[in-house]
Amino acid sequence: MSIFKSRKFWIVVVDAAVSSATFLVTNYIDPALNVAILFLIATWQPVIVALISGIATEDAAKSGADAVKAAAVTANQ
Repeated sequence: MSIFKSRKFWIVVVDAAVSSATFLVTNYIDPALNVAILFLIATWQPVIVALISGIATEDAAKSGADAVKAAAVTANQ
């Protein structure tokens, strides 16, 4: 599987881009808001990690189910 087809990869890329853009724009407009923006970015990071973890768990469950099906087909032949 190509990394560019991975949902986890694109979520991380979008998260990094949005976090970086938010921080840089805020720093450019009003540097006094940096602490508040860093707080918001840090607050949302666990949500992104949970999303990626959920996708990884789904992928692992699907992979395991596919392996069990393949073993059952092989055993029945």
